[in-house]
Amino acid sequence: MSLSDTSEIQDTQFSELHLLRHQHVLQYVRTSGGDSLLELGCGSGTFLWQVLNLGQFRQVTGIEHSGLSLAQARDKLAEFDVNDRLRLINTSYTLPILDLPAHQVVVMIETIEHIPPVELSKVEQNLFVNLRPRMLIITTPNAEYNVLYGLAKRQFRDPDHKFEWSRQKFRQWAAGMARRHGYQVKFDGIGDMDPSLGQPTQMVIFTLVKRSVDE
Repeated sequence: MSLSDTSEIQDTQFSELHLLRHQHVLQYVRTSGGDSLLELGCGSGTFLWQVLNLGQFRQVTGIEHSGLSLAQARDKLAEFDVNDRLRLINTSYTLPILDLPAHQVVVMIETIEHIPPVELSKVEQNLFVNLRPRMLIITTPNAEYNVLYGLAKRQFRDPDHKFEWSRQKFRQWAAGMARRHGYQVKFDGIGDMDPSLGQPTQMVIFTLVKRSVDE
């Protein structure tokens, strides 16, 4: 059995698990206290549509490297005032965006695993130094759970994934980011819980606790 031939457990952008991820992240977004939000890897704009309908954010920005996905997002979000309340940018979040204003909340939903590991230091610089939000939310697959999808060891859920982390590896990475940049972390999970393997999606919420003089 493989992930591709078992439709009821597929982890895709149309799956029940992906919808559950959006709902779970949205709960944290609602209670963040922020009024500006940036999604890195916004895809076709499904999560941004939900955020915009909350009504609490004066500024919402989506960054997406795929021109096709961004065009789909523009169509989906056409009812909102693009370039005023909403801004969509076609670029990679491994690159600094010099004219990007500060956003209080930054979200990465199932995107970090698409980045080659050698590029993660650039993402760290952008997230924790250049952007430095009050709250950063990241979700990514829990590699330990993949056996329940019928996947072999070191087989990824998506052919475009560059890595998938165990829970221990993810927590080590997140703890290192927090320690170096003055954040506290909270870990969470999304999806059906297995007593030994955890949940299919792992999640971290970074909250800024050490402010610089000019923040």
